[in-house]
Amino acid sequence: MSDACPAADQVGEPYRWRWLILVVMLVAEIMDLLDASIVNVAGPDLERSLGAGPSALQWVIGGYALTLGAGLVVGGRLGDRYGRRRMFLIGLAAFTATSLLCSLAPSIELLIAFRLLQGTAGAMLLPQGLGLLRENFSGTELTKVFGIFGPVLGLGGIVGPVLGGFLIQSDIAGLGWRAVFLVNLPIGIAALIIAAKAVPKRPGNPAVRVDIVGAGLVAVACALLVLPLNQGQEDGWPLWTWLCMGASVITFALFALQQGRTAAAGREPLVTPGLLHKPAFTVGLGGIALFFGGLVGTQLVLTLYLQIGQHFTAGHAGLGNLPLAVGTAIGGAVSGAVLADRLGRAVVQIGPVIQLAGAALLWFELDGLDPSAFSIWDIAPGVTVAGIGAGMVIAALFSSILAAVDDHEIGSASGVLSAVQSLGGSIGVAVFGSVFFARAKTGDFTAGFHHALIVQGCLLAAFLAITFLLPKESRPEDEQHGVDAPADPQRAAV
Repeated sequence: MSDACPAADQVGEPYRWRWLILVVMLVAEIMDLLDASIVNVAGPDLERSLGAGPSALQWVIGGYALTLGAGLVVGGRLGDRYGRRRMFLIGLAAFTATSLLCSLAPSIELLIAFRLLQGTAGAMLLPQGLGLLRENFSGTELTKVFGIFGPVLGLGGIVGPVLGGFLIQSDIAGLGWRAVFLVNLPIGIAALIIAAKAVPKRPGNPAVRVDIVGAGLVAVACALLVLPLNQGQEDGWPLWTWLCMGASVITFALFALQQGRTAAAGREPLVTPGLLHKPAFTVGLGGIALFFGGLVGTQLVLTLYLQIGQHFTAGHAGLGNLPLAVGTAIGGAVSGAVLADRLGRAVVQIGPVIQLAGAALLWFELDGLDPSAFSIWDIAPGVTVAGIGAGMVIAALFSSILAAVDDHEIGSASGVLSAVQSLGGSIGVAVFGSVFFARAKTGDFTAGFHHALIVQGCLLAAFLAITFLLPKESRPEDEQHGVDAPADPQRAAV
């Protein structure tokens, strides 16, 4: 069976095991979502067990997103060259193995190293999923597949902190935080067995060349940016932190230049060069980074505030994320089902305004707290309103940016957007974690949360300004999910 006949066998019948492929893809995506959020509630346990300080905790959480984001586009290219089935199985096996390594880490330094490796494995695994689904589904079935994807992945994002809190608080067999990584082993092994049986063998395209130089430049630029952001506050922002951030900007510029030269020489770049000449797309990349940096950062600060500031257990802190999750689900449902098609870009502008209102409400709720009788219900209204605004943006943002992209560029554009979303989350963890811990060290946790809200307000204001440069109309649904798009904006949005 060739790649030219993606959804049917030689006699035109759909592949018999295609629904098992969907199950395996969903399992892989949920494993990624769990590992991106499940560690958020493990901070105090890591501090007690491994002596993890604020900077180390930020690396455990943000390091995964860093290597995941830096490797997503390369992972997609490797699937094109060597075959998606092969790369999916390798990525899934590596992800499961690195989860085991994380659970066995004897020191915080090794845990960080293993988390970086786990993100790299995820970057090899995740880009293959959507391509495999598009090879084996078509027509109305493909529409049903995407209809299933959104709610299931949304549930995965909600379950992460709750499951993590439950596992840590239960302290099964005395494992503590190690259980949040061990949970991947039975899931990963079962998925491997099913995938080896169900995913059909299709050859890759040896003519595809992977731009190693471009991949190296992206990795270096990302590291130069995230390293000083994670370490700067703890070290007092020495000169080297500012030099690294400046070097990161230069390296990203070199990457853009190198991609253009690679294409001019007739070779295949990681990023379609035409994308970098579209102002709406390049501005949209900044919007993605700002929005997800603020969203992921405030989620982290909420969990830290509940655990460190209000002495919530890991289980209660996980449940404390539910108002944000419920608000996000409501906003996403209203936007996706009602507003996006009618209002287009305006939805992406209404969302941050509602988020700002939620942040303002949360500010006053924090001011009026009685420290001796704190309950999550004291701040639930502000958190929920902020979540509604975030959900409205998530449902429409990627469509608005992709509206500026030509049909043949959708695949590359979606991959770049997913990578920037992951990198933005990593930067958000570093920035918001530094802001919160700067005040938390003095015992003023409410001020730490207040300062984080100020940063979020600035990011949302900048994001709102950027939205006016996006196309007014979203990209039609059939083009968003057409067969030419190998990346997964649904997963990135979740």
